Amino acid sequence: MIDLSNKLRGPGWGRVVAELARPAPDDQSFFSRLVSVLHQVSGARQAVLFSVPNEEEGEPRALVVWPPAGSGQLTSVEGEPEARGAARSAASTGRMAVFGLESGESPYYEASNQGYVAALPLPASAPGQPTPPGPRQVVTLLLDHRSSQALAATLAMGEVLVGYVYVHGATRALGRLRQAGAALDLAARLIASINTAPNFKGACMQMVNDLMRALQVDRAALGWRHGLGVRGEGETIRVRAISDTEQIDKRLAMVRKIRDAMEECLDQRQAVMFPAPPERVGPGGEPGDMVLAHAITHAHRELAAGDAKLKVASVPLRIDDDVVGVVTIETATDAPPDPGVVELLQAAMDLVAPVLRIRKSDDRNVALRSWDAALKTAGWAVGPKHTVWKLVGVLVFALAVTVTFVKAPYRVEAPVTLEPRVRRTVSVPFDGIIAHVPEGIKPGERVEGGQVLVELDTSELELTAIEAEGERLKALKQADAAQLSGKMSESQQAMAQAHQAEARIKLLRSRIEKASIRAPIAGTIIAGDVEDREGASVKLGDALFEIAPLDDMLVVAKVDDRDIALVSGAEGGSFASKAYPGRHFGLEIERVVPLARAEQGKNTFEVRARLEETADWMRPGMEGLAKFDTGDRTLFEIGTRRIVDTLRLWFWW
Repeated sequence: MIDLSNKLRGPGWGRVVAELARPAPDDQSFFSRLVSVLHQVSGARQAVLFSVPNEEEGEPRALVVWPPAGSGQLTSVEGEPEARGAARSAASTGRMAVFGLESGESPYYEASNQGYVAALPLPASAPGQPTPPGPRQVVTLLLDHRSSQALAATLAMGEVLVGYVYVHGATRALGRLRQAGAALDLAARLIASINTAPNFKGACMQMVNDLMRALQVDRAALGWRHGLGVRGEGETIRVRAISDTEQIDKRLAMVRKIRDAMEECLDQRQAVMFPAPPERVGPGGEPGDMVLAHAITHAHRELAAGDAKLKVASVPLRIDDDVVGVVTIETATDAPPDPGVVELLQAAMDLVAPVLRIRKSDDRNVALRSWDAALKTAGWAVGPKHTVWKLVGVLVFALAVTVTFVKAPYRVEAPVTLEPRVRRTVSVPFDGIIAHVPEGIKPGERVEGGQVLVELDTSELELTAIEAEGERLKALKQADAAQLSGKMSESQQAMAQAHQAEARIKLLRSRIEKASIRAPIAGTIIAGDVEDREGASVKLGDALFEIAPLDDMLVVAKVDDRDIALVSGAEGGSFASKAYPGRHFGLEIERVVPLARAEQGKNTFEVRARLEETADWMRPGMEGLAKFDTGDRTLFEIGTRRIVDTLRLWFWW
């Protein structure tokens, strides 16, 4: 444990505490003050405030270097690589880090004689609260070589001084809270007085009078933005009320000067104060209100020219990003300009401005209010903000117009199958055995009409025919012999046997002729493979082949009964097969089969259509999709037809 009692009771420590506890106008001023105090207390050669981002976002950046360089010169960081590394290490761990400048070993072993770099991370949040994302601030101290005890005492004092960041944060938060409370109280009183006035003019008069008494100023004035003109093309500010003044004459020089001051504030869209506050305030020369210090004040100087003690301030009446008016206050005191009064007035006017605009709108007739609403809507539509939402709105509007008025061909889709218009089945004429199949008789081959497809075995038929021929001749001889003998009955019986034998011969000759099975039509064999059936027995009626011409194909579509009424009135469409979906062929509807069939839980009608042209690759049984042209309809009708038809059935009575 290190005893710091003597140091904490010393007058120097009291000055340090007073310096850090003194309120600072902003964080930059406080951090500059903290770096200078740490430099003096620690006896460091140099103190640097670093902003340390995440590793992937860049290297630590020096914000404040103490002692500063001369005027117009940039202060360089001594031992910059080591200082950056120490700052990065302390920011990543959130703890103090000390590094030797020579060997990098722990300073408590006194292995380094070149000094040390101490990195003190500044707290980014209150104790117990999560650390917010973003860069961390770290103060690095470049220390000369000293003993371990002296170094430990220096670091302990540094950690104590860094804790004053919490005091600064609490002081700033308390100041903001007090300012917000004062602004809210002033705005509440002004709004209450505005609401008691009968009209907008009375509300303006009531507000400037109450504002004059609340701020204890000599005069308060309110100007309202008039039209959309710019200075030089007409008035943009019209003075509507001046405290303790019943009638306002625009021709008076005082009124014109007030209006010019208000327009100067309107042009800059920020608060303006004359005399302007200094850029540096306090004994330490901390930065002041830079916005007020650099504002243009020509018109305000003219307004205050009649009195050396007169101080003038103007604040815009803002509603979102729009400025609707300006409030100007004047006071003649010996006190220096107070930017806090301007901040209080601006915060209060931000709350009062929407109420004043409502009172202004209430005084106008319905037509003018409607016109203003239309202009506001048009301005929002063509303005540069909310580009994504506007683009979405334009696209939605364009889409709505397109689907409502643009017409397109409405096509009913249906699955289809290719079928030949003519199909012949070649079957076995009688029981027999396949004797021979000519070369090239197989599925996919084209045959001509009358071409032999299969030859059946006729040896048994020919032997039977020879036997029947012998029986016929024998019967004829018996008939001749009986006739010569005068036995007429026997002759007739023998002739009957001869005729019977002749009939058998004709039957056998017919079968022998039919044994050569021929193609009934010219076309392509689409079914039947008998190449490997030579010698096999076949029976009467067995199907051997199917032959169909492929140059004349039909498209058979199965149309849902919800679409059949539209297809019945159509003339044609187009067809695409699954084999070649990129090629489309025209269709011409020939007929609609009037009988529905239940398939897969729905009723379908068979629609037959002729292909306007065919291709060599088309084969019976191919599947695809047909689209039948049913006329032009709007995109909205096409997209909602199913829904509308369903609702009509649901709500029909």
